[in-house]
Amino acid sequence: MYAAVRPDYPTAAVAWLLPPEARRVLDLGAGTGKLTRQLVDAGHDVVAVEPSPQLRAELAAYVPEAELLEGGAEQIPLPDSDVDAVLVGQAFHWFDQDRALPEIARVLRPGGRLGLLWNFDDDSVPWVNALADLTGTIARVSQRNPGVIAVEQFTDVVTADFPHRQRLDADSLCRLLQTHSRFLIQDAEGQAEVLRRTRDLVSTHPDLAGHESFVLPYVTRCWRGTRG
Repeated sequence: MYAAVRPDYPTAAVAWLLPPEARRVLDLGAGTGKLTRQLVDAGHDVVAVEPSPQLRAELAAYVPEAELLEGGAEQIPLPDSDVDAVLVGQAFHWFDQDRALPEIARVLRPGGRLGLLWNFDDDSVPWVNALADLTGTIARVSQRNPGVIAVEQFTDVVTADFPHRQRLDADSLCRLLQTHSRFLIQDAEGQAEVLRRTRDLVSTHPDLAGHESFVLPYVTRCWRGTRG
């Protein structure tokens, strides 16, 4: 379900994160391969590192062209100075940063780049704000610090936001919510109530009612830094 319904990332955001003429790129915490697929399709030599065997199985089927390795951010199974860039899509908050950042710097070539990106709900849109309220999600852009991550291993640190969008209907929106951690930690009764209220929102909100499909807007927030 995660592979089917989670959004990808804006092409412009991925290009902004990568250094010029990057060839070998590590997708760290690659999950089911959403970002891996985009990097391969853009012509990069991609190695994907993921600790979960279930997610690696999905990635292997979805992006067979990528080199796939078992591992985590705190102990990356690559030699020193091996890649031009390390990208992390929707996963950096799971890392032990004190251990992961030196490891990321180790596998990057001098002048290589670390790029982080997250898709956040654009809750400046009224119906998206209403959905965020009923689901209790923390993945809303208005509640995320736009500041940079301060780390000593990287220089030229900057951030940027990119608009993004995903076309959904009531069924695919409900499937998307079922992949969120806030949904997964609830009991069956709580989960059923979230889905019921979501369908009610889709059928009654003036921006959605009567539409077979609709666009869920995101803000894709990016952070990049260069290894000295």
